[in-house]
Amino acid sequence: MNPETKLWHEVKKSLSKISWTRLENSSVLGTPDLLGYNNSGIFFTVELKVTPVTSRYKVRLSAHQLAFHVRHPKHSFILVKSLAQGTYHLFSGDKILQLDACGLRLDASEACCLGLDACHEFLNKLQ
Repeated sequence: MNPETKLWHEVKKSLSKISWTRLENSSVLGTPDLLGYNNSGIFFTVELKVTPVTSRYKVRLSAHQLAFHVRHPKHSFILVKSLAQGTYHLFSGDKILQLDACGLRLDASEACCLGLDACHEFLNKLQ
């Protein structure tokens, strides 16, 4: 099982109060991995990324993923798991260019939240 599939299973289990649809879309490049629907009736998207131990700060984003989040900055997110640090960072879509340029060297204050529990709370409170 690849690292992003493992992350999907973690998200599904840990963020269980959110209704998730996994989008496996090869026809529209750049479409995020997940469509979420929270208790407030808000839809949002989440791109899943895992940084390997060997390149602990680099977040690999395609040009299509960059374009999607630039075009859709509201209620779009990137969830990054660092295998080297064992951490989770949730970034809003409007931070995609900074995330691409700096990776996880981006100041932690730029993240919406850190940790899966905090992500669950944050995404469930979206309005």
